[in-house]
Amino acid sequence: MGEYEDRLHELEGEANYFPPPPRHPGGRERLHIQKSSVCSRAYFVVVMAFFHIYIINIIALLLYVHYNTGSGEQDVPLENSASAPRPMPAEHQTPSSANLSPELSFQLPRLEGIRVGHVQRVSLVPDRTHNMRTLSLKPLLFEISGFLSVEESSVVMQLAQLKGLTHSSLLTAPDSQEETLTQDELFSLLDLNQDGLLQREEILSLSHSTDGSWLSSYNLRKIHTGLETSPSGVLSLQEFKRVSGGVLQYGSAGQGLDGHAKVRQRSTHTRLYLGEGTHHLLKSIRNRVTRLTRLPSSLVDLSEPMEVVRYEQGGYSHAHHDSSLTNHDSSCAHTHLAANNSASTQVACRYLTVLLHLNSADGGGETSFPVADNRTYEEEVLGDLSQQYCDKGNLKVKPVAGTALLWYNRLSDGNGWVGELDEFSLHGDCLVTRGFKWTGSVWVNIDPDQQRQECYQRLVSWHPDEQSKKPEHGDLHQDL
Repeated sequence: MGEYEDRLHELEGEANYFPPPPRHPGGRERLHIQKSSVCSRAYFVVVMAFFHIYIINIIALLLYVHYNTGSGEQDVPLENSASAPRPMPAEHQTPSSANLSPELSFQLPRLEGIRVGHVQRVSLVPDRTHNMRTLSLKPLLFEISGFLSVEESSVVMQLAQLKGLTHSSLLTAPDSQEETLTQDELFSLLDLNQDGLLQREEILSLSHSTDGSWLSSYNLRKIHTGLETSPSGVLSLQEFKRVSGGVLQYGSAGQGLDGHAKVRQRSTHTRLYLGEGTHHLLKSIRNRVTRLTRLPSSLVDLSEPMEVVRYEQGGYSHAHHDSSLTNHDSSCAHTHLAANNSASTQVACRYLTVLLHLNSADGGGETSFPVADNRTYEEEVLGDLSQQYCDKGNLKVKPVAGTALLWYNRLSDGNGWVGELDEFSLHGDCLVTRGFKWTGSVWVNIDPDQQRQECYQRLVSWHPDEQSKKPEHGDLHQDL
């Protein structure tokens, strides 16, 4: 017991050895409390949230720039574009456009090329998309793969053979001697869908085509007057003979758009009407062109028929422009009836061209654009490209079955309408060295004068009963 007490006194003495803890000046004792990690975690979560939002915005910005500078593929929805043209701003309306009806007072849409090699995906038929690649910016030129299937291309060639191909080994100059046609032969030429009835759309579509350029304004007015006075709005062969009243004369249909002879060697051609009453595939081609170009269907429907050309081995065509220069002495061939003027020259006014390759040539047959993307267009420097377009061509496109080319023949006037001729749209068909080559050309005709275009639209859409009447007849092209 004594030892225990001695040990206790020793421990108390050691405890008294440690000095007391220091006191704060205020006399208050500061409590030491361990900090919680709750605040630091919340702060970290907020910072990381803002950081992720920032990163997401940066990625979105990069994607936006990526798809709008042409570095990748771009989806182009075309479902509603053809039927909804953009209205023309009031400040851009010309005096002639101010009087246009609402359905024609619009801007003509143009596809965006972005840059050479840029690829867009377009939808022309249900459940199928096509790659549209920019080949050139001057002229604005696109290549659309799979526009037609191989089977559809074959059907178009068969339809052309069924219609009958005309030899065009050498097209003569415009001052060649005139020839004559009987009324039966002329009626067969004008009856584009071969249904035995002549309709207003057939007369007007053929009158502004190359094959119909031999029809004078006088002859056209006589035929058009007969259509207006006919109760049914169509002309049979007997009614056509009564209206025409004699043998009609025609000149050469092969002159080039510049007034000179346009040479096309070793080839045959025909024209296929794309309107109502024809083969369903031809109507489908018209609808695809409408969706591809995004133009109002009324402009595409009233354009000239599709020209189908077959080049034999050794066949070619010299370089040319599909559209023509216009001036006060000339008028567009497709609207000269509506123009009602005394212009001595009728020229082709083709806003754009859709060229269909219907087969893959075994050798040669490229479509050449000799001055595509040139810095300048100077004929003196470039030389005679009409015959040297393949040797000096900047761009040559090999024909592949089902592939289509789209290019604009005319520039924009800056106000959403047709402008000057794009001289860079010069093109030609190279020599076919082996096999043969089939092409189909679809043109969209638009007059640079908007008021004249409106008159033409009203003229061809008018009917005595103010409603369209479709003649009852069979479709000769439905079954091959």
